[in-house]
Amino acid sequence: MGDSRLNKLAKLLVNYSTEVKPGEFVFVMSDEVATPWMVEVVKEAVKAGAHVETMLNSGDVAEVKLKYSTAEQLQQENFIMKNTLEKADVWLSAWGSRNTKSNSNIPSEKLQLNAKGATSWRTIYSSKMGDGSLRWCGTQYPTYADAQEASMSFSEYEDFVYGAGLLDAEDPVAEWKRVSAEQERWVKYLDTKKELHFISEGTDIKVNVSGRKWINCDGKVNFPDGEVFTSPVEDGINGYITFSFPGIYAGKEIEGIRLEIEKGKVVKATAKKGEDLLLALLATDEGSSNFGEVAIGTNYGIKNFTRNMLFDEKIGGTIHMAIGDSMPEAGGLNRSSIHWDMLCDMRNGGKIYADGELFYENGHFIEGILEKYNL
Repeated sequence: MGDSRLNKLAKLLVNYSTEVKPGEFVFVMSDEVATPWMVEVVKEAVKAGAHVETMLNSGDVAEVKLKYSTAEQLQQENFIMKNTLEKADVWLSAWGSRNTKSNSNIPSEKLQLNAKGATSWRTIYSSKMGDGSLRWCGTQYPTYADAQEASMSFSEYEDFVYGAGLLDAEDPVAEWKRVSAEQERWVKYLDTKKELHFISEGTDIKVNVSGRKWINCDGKVNFPDGEVFTSPVEDGINGYITFSFPGIYAGKEIEGIRLEIEKGKVVKATAKKGEDLLLALLATDEGSSNFGEVAIGTNYGIKNFTRNMLFDEKIGGTIHMAIGDSMPEAGGLNRSSIHWDMLCDMRNGGKIYADGELFYENGHFIEGILEKYNL
């Protein structure tokens, strides 16, 4: 017997997150291990009146392509993704893996070149997300491999995944609407600010957000959700930041990341482990050593690092910054073939100032701040 929470998730993705309408073209994509998820999502999208196309990927096939492709082959555009996203109104995808370490022995240079090959479809994705002509939502399907990566049993991981999405509630949509209303108050506050100053262990960095729009992440773009983010002014970041948890890229871990930034560009990067991959990612293209995102995690139902950025970037009491592609909907102008998030813990003495006003401390927004502004 299937898990009823999976059907709740499919209904939420189709009817709340992307609001699928009759006649729309919905593209549904996942790894083959997530086939049960795809079955439920396609069922709900078809019931909503959509035209549905699907794509099942294989981790084994992806590994073979990375291992044996030449540099020229890796950089060729993905014809299927490019043309499908040009036509799609909605894109729903699920992550899930049979082996989270399948790329462990792939050279960093090949991962870098493979990222360049995604440029054509990523450009379309960014443009259509920015102008609202594409609605995308990505989620996680629980697998044994991902449970092991998170140091949980499979049943524990299922409970974690569905619990983080509030799918145990009788009406998950009502719960996410409540989250949305609470976060919207902080979005309105941050939209009025010009500069954020982040201070924590090994971190002292100022970020110009003047004129940029903050986005309320309430389950509409990826799921589970729980963050507020913006794209910083491209040349408006100065200082240094130390990321508390390993950065994960294509299954590889980079530990002890420290970046020094001048006028928005990373000028020095070090890592205790995986520094070669870090430097390769920063050198991917012209925009990969600049930042595309700065964000505050707000999902306090997610407490522990799981090596899965879908969840980790939402951990209540953390911030994250991403090098590479920025979000047009937030006003971002930086373009890159990568968008890679790194996570900093703020729960032990961390502080955030907005235009000199302390509004966040020890992993929590400070009570009473919003009331000063009648928000």
